[in-house]
Amino acid sequence: MKPLNVESSNNILIVLLGPTGVGKTELALRLADSFHIPIINADSRQIFAEIPIGTAAPTKGQLQRVKHYFVGNHHLEDYYSASMYEQDVLKLIEELSADTQQPSPTVHLMSGGSMMYIDAVCYGIDDIPTVDDETRETMKRRLKEEGLPALVEELRTLDPEHYAIVDKQNPRRVVHALEICHMTGKTYTSFRTNTKKERPFRTIKIGLNRPREELYERINLRVDQMMAEGLLDEARRVFPLCHLNALNTVGYKELFNYFDGVWTLEEAVERIKGNTRRYMRKQLTWFKRDESVHWFHPDNADEIITFINQEIQSKEL
Repeated sequence: MKPLNVESSNNILIVLLGPTGVGKTELALRLADSFHIPIINADSRQIFAEIPIGTAAPTKGQLQRVKHYFVGNHHLEDYYSASMYEQDVLKLIEELSADTQQPSPTVHLMSGGSMMYIDAVCYGIDDIPTVDDETRETMKRRLKEEGLPALVEELRTLDPEHYAIVDKQNPRRVVHALEICHMTGKTYTSFRTNTKKERPFRTIKIGLNRPREELYERINLRVDQMMAEGLLDEARRVFPLCHLNALNTVGYKELFNYFDGVWTLEEAVERIKGNTRRYMRKQLTWFKRDESVHWFHPDNADEIITFINQEIQSKEL
């Protein structure tokens, strides 16, 4: 199969993005029905089969209604990254384009809220080497034995430029930078070029947003609903794997603290709500830096579909 070229390709990727709890799932289903296309999921935690409740993964009914990719297709102990996702999605788009019965242009739909995953597909990600198993296990052991502050200090020495900008409270970011330093003998910074890559499609970015208080209320209600659906039992089942990065995420780390006796269950649930709201604000800050995003209220589905059709027509070769 010949690689698609952006100059000759008539592929269009609709990117539906927005903060957690805004209502992406139902609108994505509506768009998929309208354009008769599958959904490429862009949620970095919904790919894990063991945690559907806490990640608000599509239900069995929704999966039967519309074909989804990258939902429950990995296990918590599998290593997966934004770079791997980038390559997997590009390959999938190429395959779907070759097999499609759609009239030209060929339309695809990606929906989710994981900022790095979306940017990796739309713009590319730096070609940072894949960390070998030995280095990964060594750094995992050092994090456990020495603690995060010691590794942060080591990063300051080995790569002061990245130290200045890295989230020093995020063990995954710190450890990954050190893995690259030790494995390659070069700084992590030296691999970061931030060069946008050519893509074999044109994008139509649809951002969803609601008034802030409305988002807060939806998040609070959704956490309560998750608890009613069995989030506590789901978290208890995966608790033996709590050391995995895949579970260093809102909804699980708070309940793990409850299991460890740090908080009461009520405190853990309130922390989930507060941390989810904080993550929602972080997502909006990230997405709003992208001037190519067209923003809508999720209730305006007809308006969104009309806008997309107009954009598709304007992007035809």
